[in-house]
Amino acid sequence: MSKYDPLSGHLRRQRDDELELTFAEIERILGAMLPKSAARQPWWANTTDPHTSQVQRKAWRDAGYDAFLLTGKDRVRLKKVR
Repeated sequence: MSKYDPLSGHLRRQRDDELELTFAEIERILGAMLPKSAARQPWWANTTDPHTSQVQRKAWRDAGYDAFLLTGKDRVRLKKVR
Protein backbone atom coordinates (compact mmCIF):
# COMPACT_ATOMS: atom_id res chain seq x y z
CA MET A 1 0.00 0.00 0.00
CA SER A 2 1.30 3.40 -1.00
CA LYS A 3 1.28 6.53 1.12
CA TYR A 4 -0.69 8.11 -1.76
CA ASP A 5 -3.47 5.50 -1.98
CA PRO A 6 -5.87 7.69 0.05
CA LEU A 7 -5.52 10.41 -2.60
CA SER A 8 -6.34 7.90 -5.33
CA GLY A 9 -9.41 6.77 -3.42
CA HIS A 10 -10.54 10.36 -2.90
CA LEU A 11 -10.18 11.15 -6.59
CA ARG A 12 -12.07 8.02 -7.63
CA ARG A 13 -15.07 9.23 -5.62
CA GLN A 14 -15.18 12.59 -7.41
CA ARG A 15 -17.78 13.21 -10.09
CA ASP A 16 -16.32 16.43 -11.46
CA ASP A 17 -14.11 16.39 -14.54
CA GLU A 18 -11.89 19.02 -12.95
CA LEU A 19 -11.11 20.01 -9.39
CA GLU A 20 -8.56 21.98 -7.42
CA LEU A 21 -7.05 20.90 -4.14
CA THR A 22 -4.76 22.87 -1.87
CA PHE A 23 -1.67 21.23 -0.48
CA ALA A 24 -3.34 21.38 2.95
CA GLU A 25 -6.39 19.50 1.62
CA ILE A 26 -4.17 16.85 0.05
CA GLU A 27 -2.24 16.50 3.31
CA ARG A 28 -5.51 15.99 5.20
CA ILE A 29 -6.53 13.30 2.70
CA LEU A 30 -3.14 11.59 3.05
CA GLY A 31 -2.86 12.03 6.79
CA ALA A 32 0.73 13.11 6.14
CA MET A 33 2.72 16.07 4.89
CA LEU A 34 3.67 16.42 1.25
CA PRO A 35 7.41 16.54 0.62
CA LYS A 36 9.04 19.90 -0.09
CA SER A 37 9.58 18.74 -3.67
CA ALA A 38 5.78 18.91 -4.20
CA ALA A 39 6.20 22.68 -4.60
CA ARG A 40 7.99 22.04 -7.90
CA GLN A 41 6.39 21.09 -11.21
CA PRO A 42 8.38 17.85 -11.81
CA TRP A 43 6.78 16.25 -8.75
CA TRP A 44 3.37 16.64 -10.44
CA ALA A 45 4.51 15.45 -13.87
CA ASN A 46 1.99 13.23 -15.63
CA THR A 47 4.50 11.42 -17.83
CA THR A 48 6.37 8.36 -16.73
CA ASP A 49 10.13 8.61 -16.45
CA PRO A 50 11.64 5.10 -16.44
CA HIS A 51 14.63 6.44 -14.49
CA THR A 52 12.60 7.58 -11.48
CA SER A 53 10.10 6.01 -9.13
CA GLN A 54 7.36 8.54 -8.49
CA VAL A 55 4.66 6.61 -6.69
CA GLN A 56 2.59 9.75 -6.17
CA ARG A 57 1.87 9.96 -9.91
CA LYS A 58 0.23 6.54 -9.77
CA ALA A 59 -2.35 7.91 -7.31
CA TRP A 60 -3.90 10.42 -9.71
CA ARG A 61 -3.18 8.54 -12.94
CA ASP A 62 -4.86 5.34 -11.66
CA ALA A 63 -7.88 7.45 -10.67
CA GLY A 64 -8.06 8.83 -14.23
CA TYR A 65 -6.66 12.31 -13.65
CA ASP A 66 -3.78 14.47 -14.80
CA ALA A 67 -2.31 16.88 -12.24
CA PHE A 68 -1.13 20.44 -12.83
CA LEU A 69 0.67 22.49 -10.21
CA LEU A 70 -0.62 26.05 -9.89
CA THR A 71 2.77 27.62 -9.32
CA GLY A 72 3.11 29.81 -6.26
CA LYS A 73 -0.36 28.94 -4.95
CA ASP A 74 0.22 25.63 -3.13
CA ARG A 75 -2.66 24.26 -5.20
CA VAL A 76 -3.08 21.55 -7.78
CA ARG A 77 -5.64 21.36 -10.58
CA LEU A 78 -6.70 17.83 -11.45
CA LYS A 79 -8.41 17.10 -14.76
CA LYS A 80 -9.99 13.83 -15.81
CA VAL A 81 -8.26 12.17 -18.71
CA ARG A 82 -10.68 11.30 -21.48
